[in-house]
Amino acid sequence: MRPFIDSVRSYLLGLQSRLTTAIADKDGGTFVVDPWSKGEGEKLQGNGVTQILEGGPVFERAGCGFSHVRGAQLPPSATQHRPELVGAPFEALGVSLVFHPRNPYAPTVHMNVRMIAAQPAQGDLVAWFGGGMDLTPYYGFDEDAVHFHQTCHDALAPYGAALYSRFKTWCDSYFCNKHRNEQRGVGGIFFDDFAELGIERSFSMLQSVGDSLLTAYMPIVERRHAMPYGEQERAHQLYRRGRYVEFNLVWDRGTHFGLQSGGRTESILLSMPPLVSWSYRHEAAPGTPERALTDYFLVPRDWLAQRA
Repeated sequence: MRPFIDSVRSYLLGLQSRLTTAIADKDGGTFVVDPWSKGEGEKLQGNGVTQILEGGPVFERAGCGFSHVRGAQLPPSATQHRPELVGAPFEALGVSLVFHPRNPYAPTVHMNVRMIAAQPAQGDLVAWFGGGMDLTPYYGFDEDAVHFHQTCHDALAPYGAALYSRFKTWCDSYFCNKHRNEQRGVGGIFFDDFAELGIERSFSMLQSVGDSLLTAYMPIVERRHAMPYGEQERAHQLYRRGRYVEFNLVWDRGTHFGLQSGGRTESILLSMPPLVSWSYRHEAAPGTPERALTDYFLVPRDWLAQRA
């Protein structure tokens, strides 16, 4: 059990370092590094590192957190389909990030990669994986959505021809503000409770997803972060960020689990944008780029079919 979990931990810490280094290099700012721990007497024990960059010229807020927690026994929700693991001690490890650029033409990106591992009293270590990445533009560009989805597809291709389509559909279903019947963004991939490739190869797939984030996202930032914009574009960005907040607080299971289980609030809410606005019954004018976002881009579609 220990050597495998140690290898997952090492990979995730290295991933966090690579991601924050790339963002800091592009922005020119510095991440605040905030280690934390949960000790004896708490429901969960363990440690982590939250890294946050705020107020930069390229990224208005960029948060990337690593966590590794342990519990005496799995919660009932995790053992509903695994009765053999009732009462088993567990460990959960993951890296989660949200990057909010300053320029309204540059999209927000989210990624999470995680593993839960349990050791039954009799038998081998049991582990399952989850995560994915998704893109939330405020002004849509076909080439950005196609590039992001192509990178997601390529990351999964070595592990099964059907995985991209399956995880893409799962992402569209999950990242939806159902109270508004509106997608959060242009999607990406999402998976949970995944172990069907076996523990080693499932972990390899997780690494492929994590390693592809910079390839999927940074070329888009390069294209968009210096585009000229004015007050109208900024107001639209802040309004659309409100939809992002709505999803995270109303629908996101990770946020709910973290807050309800006594997790570290500052780390759980690092995904929130620094500035946001709401407007009563706001509706963009027909024929505008702002209206195209909701009418065209925030509709589930096969982005790979639109490759030139």
